[in-house]
Amino acid sequence: MTSTVITGIGELTTNDDELGTLTDAALVIGGDRVVWAGPAARAPDADERFDAAGRAVLPGWVDSHTHLVFAGDRTAEFAARMAGKPYQAGGIAVTVEATRGATDEELAANLRTHIAEAVAQGTTCIETKTGYGLTVADELRSAKIAAEADEVTFLGAHLVPADEDANAYVDLVCGEMLDAVAPHVGWCDVFCETGAFDVDQSTRILEAAKERGLGLRVHGNQLAPGPGARLAVEMGAASVDHCTYLAESDVDALAGSETVATLLPACDLSTRQPLPDARALIDAGTTVALASNCNPGSSYTSSMAFCVTTAVLQMRMSIEEAVRAATWGGARALRRESGDGAVGVLRPGARADVHILDAPSTTWLAYRPGVPLTHAVWRRGNRIR
Repeated sequence: MTSTVITGIGELTTNDDELGTLTDAALVIGGDRVVWAGPAARAPDADERFDAAGRAVLPGWVDSHTHLVFAGDRTAEFAARMAGKPYQAGGIAVTVEATRGATDEELAANLRTHIAEAVAQGTTCIETKTGYGLTVADELRSAKIAAEADEVTFLGAHLVPADEDANAYVDLVCGEMLDAVAPHVGWCDVFCETGAFDVDQSTRILEAAKERGLGLRVHGNQLAPGPGARLAVEMGAASVDHCTYLAESDVDALAGSETVATLLPACDLSTRQPLPDARALIDAGTTVALASNCNPGSSYTSSMAFCVTTAVLQMRMSIEEAVRAATWGGARALRRESGDGAVGVLRPGARADVHILDAPSTTWLAYRPGVPLTHAVWRRGNRIR
């Protein structure tokens, strides 16, 4: 097992309560794990040495919400929004049609392209979803193709296909579709929103998924106030994602739960929605994550740095809060923040996912908005960049 010591770290963000944030630090990677972290003067020997030359080191970004199994684009829809047309969830149908018409090879190649793009920017753990097939066969092949991501989520409940009865489609999702897809995914998500699935339909789907041993996630409170956040808490979902429109009671419910509020600011900017009230959530004690929501319709970016920058400059999050939300918070939303092989943290036993910035501190992510700052990336102990 080859080991590498990263020396000359100006600022080391570990997200570990005991280690904290260190200056003049070092980090040792052995195989696919972190084996040591601490002051540079006490660093053990290793087979190889990498000099960070005063740069900042942090865990790789954990992007806990993407939709990367798709074909086509929705440029026309985006242009129409920029001209003033409001965002509507029905645009998903355009991607469904393109995805159904694509080959497995085309979908897999597109997925790999987007994962590589994200990794080059420091994202080392990626969740992605099905949801652009919406037939048993197409959702199954999407789930199999998505296996190249770290975590795969079934989102057959993304939208009711055109010309189908909503309740009949829910029956299909809860039965034959879940039976086919469940062996290939770890999570089930539902778009609990006006124009998609109501609270009763969403509850049925989540209960069916829970019976099959899947973890639960919810798209909620994106387009208007609604029951999504409360449903996520009641069902014990790992996360509720979007959280654009939350009532005070929703914030209180989330603060008293294990459900992570995953905020998707790039999506809100692209759809010209209000940005979530991150400050209210954090001050109430809610665990917050930041994710890209990379998809061809409402948020076509894989840049977690952009999400962090937006959170700091426009959502009143501190740089420390935003970086933690985009690393440890995303890991918590995937229930991967603790134990052997944890992500979003840099401590002995964690997965060796390391992001080095071409900057002396993480503050530069917001201080130099829009400037590419990724200098080097290790994923599972392998240097990618």
